[in-house]
Amino acid sequence: MRPLFHPAVSDITVEGVLYALSDPVRAQIYAEMAASECPLNCSNFRKIDNRTLPKATLSQHFKILREAGLIRSERKGVEMHNTTRCAELKERFGEMLAAILTTYAAQTSRREQSTRRSRQIRRRLASPEATGALPVSV
Repeated sequence: MRPLFHPAVSDITVEGVLYALSDPVRAQIYAEMAASECPLNCSNFRKIDNRTLPKATLSQHFKILREAGLIRSERKGVEMHNTTRCAELKERFGEMLAAILTTYAAQTSRREQSTRRSRQIRRRLASPEATGALPVSV
């Protein structure tokens, strides 16, 4: 089995970090890992945003996060245990990662609120009262 690539902290670039976190799924994975106190594996993220992600897709996301230097992966039997490199990255980049994750969370929250409002409006417009239709009784 091939060894896993983990860049040295000095080789981690802002461009690589920004690229890795530019995908909403990867940003969500990283945010959840940063909030976790124990190592997580890919199967912890099978469902994201109420959709099931294929294992191959998750593996690719984890590979990108690992090669960008955001996470460290360790094989434990057939599982891959992943942890963030927050402490190392904070030394190198200061509060950049925290700011990205905070902004991402705020953006996601606004998007969810907007989606809920849109659903409410569509339901109201689809109701018989909104269309002026009289209720039909049998």
